[in-house]
Amino acid sequence: MTNNDILKKLRVALKLRDDDIVKILGLVDFRISKSELGAFFRREDHPKYMECGDQILRNFLNGLVVHLRGPMPQKGKQKKSNS
Repeated sequence: MTNNDILKKLRVALKLRDDDIVKILGLVDFRISKSELGAFFRREDHPKYMECGDQILRNFLNGLVVHLRGPMPQKGKQKKSNS
């Protein structure tokens, strides 16, 4: 299974549109255009097809964590307990 397949399956499973994926990548300061993103979802025999690299998939997964859970709290700033 290629990175393109993983990205496609996550997009379908999470019902994400191209805009959503661009925003998720933006959460981890990774900029990509919608046309570049669309190249990953094309068929392999299409002339504009591009392989999704490890860096793009890694940044998407890290952005997805931030999108679903929220940003990690900074170290040293812990929540005060109600005791």
